[in-house]
Amino acid sequence: MKRLVSIDVCSGAGGLALGLERAGFDPVLLLDNKPIACETLRRNRPTWNVIETDLLDFDPINNPEPFDPDSFDVDLLSAGLPRVKSSATTGRVETGIELRLLRAAVLLAAHVVQPKAFLIENVPDLVTAEEFEEVRDFIQSELLHLKYRFHWFILNAADFGVPQDRKQGVLVALKDPFFDRFRAPAPTTTHHMTVGEALLPSMSARDWYGAEEWAARANRVAPTLVGGSDKRGGADLGLTGTKKTWAQMGINGGALSDEVPGPDGTQESDTSGSPLKKLTVEQTAVLQSFPTDWIFAGRKTARYRQIGHASPPPVGEALGRAIADALRG
Repeated sequence: MKRLVSIDVCSGAGGLALGLERAGFDPVLLLDNKPIACETLRRNRPTWNVIETDLLDFDPINNPEPFDPDSFDVDLLSAGLPRVKSSATTGRVETGIELRLLRAAVLLAAHVVQPKAFLIENVPDLVTAEEFEEVRDFIQSELLHLKYRFHWFILNAADFGVPQDRKQGVLVALKDPFFDRFRAPAPTTTHHMTVGEALLPSMSARDWYGAEEWAARANRVAPTLVGGSDKRGGADLGLTGTKKTWAQMGINGGALSDEVPGPDGTQESDTSGSPLKKLTVEQTAVLQSFPTDWIFAGRKTARYRQIGHASPPPVGEALGRAIADALRG
């Protein structure tokens, strides 16, 4: 079957792009403003055309690495944008930047690239919350002007085999006649994989005698992984309430380890004295359902932030297949 053409912006570590690749989309351009994310993309897919620049500054024609969208018949423009903040944090400076990025992505899609389909993945509040109504109105007016119609909906990554309770707000916009063919992806699993099921192979990799008992205790999906702000803190698994949930599963959410437990449960890099186990960066990637051979550039905190900010590839794949079905008829 003929593969489709995509452009991916705010690509991060490539979770959305990887999922779309599995669904039949080949990117002709990926864009991110973080050098470490671009290094990750290039390490894993040397043939991808990765441009390191800010979406707010991106000019496809006059960019130092010029790209002419007229040279391609682009099927899909996708954007895994930085998370807009909820009502509790909308006063932060970052929120204004994130909303500007959101608008810029819409304008790039609608006025410059004009793909057959457009995909934004973000927080559920973007779809439902009253404080983002003005943003939704802006997006809808721009898309309607250029003859797109749109679907807003929410997916939970756990319904697609990801061992994590991660709800995602989604916008899919399509031109006619593709719009009427589109159906939001249905769950691909009825069993939500637990943290214990997902991480037992790695927890027992050094013959920890307590791995099976730990896995039985970790009998739920993970809370939502968060990468945190580049300006604050280190690599931890979330706020106080989230850390309490991790603790109930035998996990110390305050930091990450350099290694999985040894035979007696010892993690040499953990000097906390806590009986709880710390996850490694590689284990958090498993909880985001990245393949084990996907390489993340940078040191521990930088790698974890890329993982926490990413869209799980299985969700991107499900969305990509639904869009591809609509485009192919």
